[in-house]
Amino acid sequence: MSQMLVNLNGHFIPREDARLSFADTGLLYGDTLFETLRAERNRILLSKEHLDRLCLSARLLEFPCERPKLEAALSLMSAALKHEVSRLRLTLGRGSAPGFYLADGSDSWFLLTAVAATPVTTDERGVGADCILAPNSRSNPLDHLPQMKRGNHADCLYAADFARHHHAREALFVDQGLVIEGSSSNIFARFGEQLYTPPPGKLVLAGITRRQLISTAIEYGLEIYEEALPLERLLTADEIWLSNAMVELLPVTAINRQPVARGTLWQEIHPLYKQRTET
Repeated sequence: MSQMLVNLNGHFIPREDARLSFADTGLLYGDTLFETLRAERNRILLSKEHLDRLCLSARLLEFPCERPKLEAALSLMSAALKHEVSRLRLTLGRGSAPGFYLADGSDSWFLLTAVAATPVTTDERGVGADCILAPNSRSNPLDHLPQMKRGNHADCLYAADFARHHHAREALFVDQGLVIEGSSSNIFARFGEQLYTPPPGKLVLAGITRRQLISTAIEYGLEIYEEALPLERLLTADEIWLSNAMVELLPVTAINRQPVARGTLWQEIHPLYKQRTET
């Protein structure tokens, strides 16, 4: 792994000094919140939008979250970045608890890390991504609340591992015949001048890149529909896209080894997305 920059509670530390208590509820139960961010050179993209989502999740779950400190840490990290593209992860933890309880936040922490990332090339976008249907279900332990980026993320981890073992780029979750999202991505389907994407909610994450792509597509002139996507209908789309902070927009070439239509509108939308997020 390339050298990792580590900022714990606002201070850079050696990677080997980043430790958690054995009683930390993030370690024991996955009770954390996180965001994955993309940086290009010394500029962290869409940091405000990512912090907005993180702080909203923190309010919903009564998580300690001091936004000014997070902003300061991101500023320090931005100045320290040395690569063309970096992958950042910002994680919040409540701290430790004496048993099967939520931590009271008295020793809460945040961890910001950065590593070099290999961006998706134009050729890779042209080839497209093979997808496979996940063998497990997307879950939300807090299904009275919207889907959040929580450390209890094993459903996505297992699906992503399944995809890798089957030489696929992404695993797609299907719920009652509806394709809802990927293990680390939102999904779009274009039918003519109409662009469909599953609505965020209990199972679908309201992705930051997803939101920016919707705005880009509206400006381009596409009609946007946030509606359920039956698998049978998805397979008939003119083109299918995956989106997240690191791949941005990635066309899909096949689902479960079945080729899908390879439209080219993504070649116009992706540059517009880049202009939108880099200004």
